[in-house]
Amino acid sequence: MAARRVFHLQPCESPPAAMSRNGYFFEESGYLKCDTDDGCEAKEETGGEELFDAVNSSIVSGDSIRFFVNVNLEVPPNATAENESAGCVLLHTSRKYLKLKNFEEEVRAHRDLDGFLARASIILDETATSLDDVLREMLKHFAEDPENMEPSCNFEKIMSTLFTDSGTPREGNGTHDVSESTGMNIQTCTSHLKFHLLSDTIQGVTATVTGVQYQQSWLCIICTIKSLQRRHVCISRLERPQNWGENSCEVRFVILVLAPPKMKSTKTATEVGRTFATMFSDITFRQKLLETKTEEEFKEALVHQRHLLTVVNQRPSAMSDGHKSHGHKPLKLHEFLNVGKGISDDIARRFPVYALDFTDGVIGNNKAIGKYITTMIFLYFACLLPSIAFGSLNDENTRGAIDVQKTIVGQCIGGLLYALFSGQPLVVLLTTAPLALYINVIRGICDDYNLDFSAFYAWTGLWNSFFLVMYSLFNFSLLMKLFKRSTEEIIALFISITFVLDAFKGIIKVFKKYYYHGRTGDSYLEKARTDAIPSLGINTTFLMNSSVSRSMSLENQTGTHDVHYGRETAVLSLMLMLGTLWLGHTLYQFKKSPYLHARVREILSDCALPISVLTFSVVGSYIFKEIEMSKFNYNPSESLFVLAPVQSLSIGSVMSAMGLGFLLSMLFFIEQNIVASLTNAPENRLVKGTAYHWDLLLVALINTGLSVFGLPWIHAAFPHSPMHVRALAYVEERVENGHIYETIVSVKETRLTSLVANFLVGLSLLLLPFPLQWIPKPVLYGLFLYIALTSIDGNQLFERVALLLKEQTAYPPTHYIRRVPQRKIHYFTGLQVLQLLILCGFGMSPLPYMKMIFPLIMIGMIPIRYNLLPRIIEAKYLDAMDAEH
Repeated sequence: MAARRVFHLQPCESPPAAMSRNGYFFEESGYLKCDTDDGCEAKEETGGEELFDAVNSSIVSGDSIRFFVNVNLEVPPNATAENESAGCVLLHTSRKYLKLKNFEEEVRAHRDLDGFLARASIILDETATSLDDVLREMLKHFAEDPENMEPSCNFEKIMSTLFTDSGTPREGNGTHDVSESTGMNIQTCTSHLKFHLLSDTIQGVTATVTGVQYQQSWLCIICTIKSLQRRHVCISRLERPQNWGENSCEVRFVILVLAPPKMKSTKTATEVGRTFATMFSDITFRQKLLETKTEEEFKEALVHQRHLLTVVNQRPSAMSDGHKSHGHKPLKLHEFLNVGKGISDDIARRFPVYALDFTDGVIGNNKAIGKYITTMIFLYFACLLPSIAFGSLNDENTRGAIDVQKTIVGQCIGGLLYALFSGQPLVVLLTTAPLALYINVIRGICDDYNLDFSAFYAWTGLWNSFFLVMYSLFNFSLLMKLFKRSTEEIIALFISITFVLDAFKGIIKVFKKYYYHGRTGDSYLEKARTDAIPSLGINTTFLMNSSVSRSMSLENQTGTHDVHYGRETAVLSLMLMLGTLWLGHTLYQFKKSPYLHARVREILSDCALPISVLTFSVVGSYIFKEIEMSKFNYNPSESLFVLAPVQSLSIGSVMSAMGLGFLLSMLFFIEQNIVASLTNAPENRLVKGTAYHWDLLLVALINTGLSVFGLPWIHAAFPHSPMHVRALAYVEERVENGHIYETIVSVKETRLTSLVANFLVGLSLLLLPFPLQWIPKPVLYGLFLYIALTSIDGNQLFERVALLLKEQTAYPPTHYIRRVPQRKIHYFTGLQVLQLLILCGFGMSPLPYMKMIFPLIMIGMIPIRYNLLPRIIEAKYLDAMDAEH
């Protein structure tokens, strides 16, 4: 018996209403996969057997315009089994919402339209009725336009790319039925049944009570073609509305967007389609386009619609700017005269959640004890090792007045007090390189004028604390509102550069001491070697230096010599420094790798710093124990807590200390507040509030005690504080336009990690001199490089500098890439780099007194940002690049 085929068109249900929102439109894509597994259902009825093969397909797009093709087949009983396993087609559907393009903020919206108007491809009153014919006419219009000629473009291949087709095997006698009602041919022949679907479309949708309603009068079709050299847009206005299936019952406008694959993230086919889809989503605009008679009128309507969208979008933008300005309203004098208000507000904000700082993550459902332990280990090493490094530096600069032991004691006491009583316990206090510089300058002044170092140091610290108390009482932290994100990132990158510079200074000093000095010191041995073994054809310099090194190492152990002359020491030091950096950064990035379990990867990433330091300390001090390494000095103090003789200085000396104390207070004020601002950045999603004024007062009180007992000063440290936040954060990886980026979901705000870490730092006094002295100095230099490298993650200035070395297709889809012209971005980056170089020129000057005024250079960046830069770059672009997102 011959098979009889009857076609029924049955509309499917609309997408669920829960997935929709007003003001959005769908970008939809789909493709077919052929499968021959059991995909057909058989149903027995009285009159015979019916086979219903339902294929979820689409005429206009992969899922928005869908219908079921019910194929009713009468087949012999013995053919049922064969037909049950034949012809199943799988349709994969992908849906996502796209935001309407903001014509006021996104500069690419205007450039997309300008590019289209420059070589407009517009078809008015198209008479074709089927979608295939309409698209062919649009492609033909491309081919006939000399300005849009593509030399290697195959338009038949483009047609096949626009659609996702699938051939479904069928058996029968070769009958051929055609349904013309939808404007598409659906053929069933002996070999296959062919379905026609669009691969990628954008349509406007509106959420209603009953579900999603599609805007059915326009359709945007987007496609990426490898053979194209530039983007192309064609708009076709149909003479009469066409019914191309569900959700496209009265199509009057078809927008075709073609683009090459390697394009900047803001120039892709999707982004261009989003520009025109935003314009066509306005029903009033579509009505005006229907009334146009010529292409010029059509273009004028497009330009007018762009103007309307820009004006309309300024309203919510103005509201948001007003909200922002409300948060950063202009400062007034009475705000600084309201003494103590900032401190009282900070206490009122933070005190209600004080108990939660001890219980969060420990009690309740969301426990994070494992994360706390790994963060404590990380923070312990992050506090201890810089204390050793800068303590050793202070020991050299002050000739033992401030040594490693005192630095560790000061870190323990100050860190514990701050962890217990601060308003933002995630901020980490440390002694830093600028503070070591000030201590060195104070020592030089004392030597020049025969002053008692401990007394002059104490008075400088007391004046510093006095000014900090005044700053906190008179709410000077409000001035930090004037520091834009770009200024903060310049200072943050400057601090990272100082870490790199300190590391290279240290390794250069090692090479000068061991490598070059060893070569000149062994000149007579070189001559003896050449006289004794001239016939050997090998380079024995290394062997001779090694023997000399070992001999001098033995002499050093017996106390005969204090200097070890050996090139292998310098080479090993370089290997230890780079090895510490490599292992630390590799483990830090290990969480992004596919190896091991996710929890194991996270633990290894959190413990990257201690693992790398311990590993290469063992390598330098045990595996290569024959090679003498540079280690920090340890001179045990008779008493750690001796009051400085502050009464021994004259009034003139005390007034001189006031000048130094004022400059030091400027450094404290800027560093403390900027680090606190970076810690409380919106992207970190902290929820318990800030306490800038109270924390500044607490730092002043802590440093008062440290000054009178001759312990090194401490303040908020970068990048340790943001790294502390990162260690306590739950991070997710997200993908936007093919670019992977990390975002913080939540952070465990606790005091326990800082408390335990600083307590362990205090216990480390029991590990002096050994085993702490087994940590070679080059490992500490590697630590500095590791800190500097990890601190640039998320630094927008560094990312924009890197853009200069990237091709445009690799640009990430960040907010400033969307809102600011590329040239303006590079101008702004260049001006920031110039400010950074000026800051480095003062902060890294070989003249000590020049270094002391670089805090004033930091403050000088405020008028540069507010008065000078707006004369070079428009204010709206500056605000966009300073915005968080």
